[in-house]
Amino acid sequence: MITPVEKAYKRHDKWLGIVKSFGGIKDTEAEDLCQEMYVILIKNTQKGIDFNYKDDINYYYCYKILRGLHIDLIRKKAKVKLIELEGIEISEYDHTNYIEVYEKIQSILETMYWYDKKVYDIIDSGTNISELSRKSNISYYSLYNTYKKVKEKLKQYV
Repeated sequence: MITPVEKAYKRHDKWLGIVKSFGGIKDTEAEDLCQEMYVILIKNTQKGIDFNYKDDINYYYCYKILRGLHIDLIRKKAKVKLIELEGIEISEYDHTNYIEVYEKIQSILETMYWYDKKVYDIIDSGTNISELSRKSNISYYSLYNTYKKVKEKLKQYV
């Protein structure tokens, strides 16, 4: 006995034609959408959904699956923005010496008030400001403003 998915696969060229008629996609993407439709049909067959229509398959059911997959693909494409690289000159990469930058940051931190330095070190090590606030009974906004002030000072000098 032939399964409904095999019946659908016999009309693969027809499904490709339908997907291509939607427009806006390449041939390889049309193939991918048809393959995804077969996967959905297999999953729905396993769930017990019957998409037979008399001795054949329900074309409308397959059409709706393909249309939904096509719309999802177009939405995903709309979210991705392609950037043209023509006319952009790529020069040698910036050679930043991270050891020097780190040492400069440490020297700037040494000149700061001990409280500012300590708050910055604790938060920069990965502790949340809210967690530090609960443990130390210091206002969240006080800690946040101190951390922000130290970051701005470091950005200014580095």
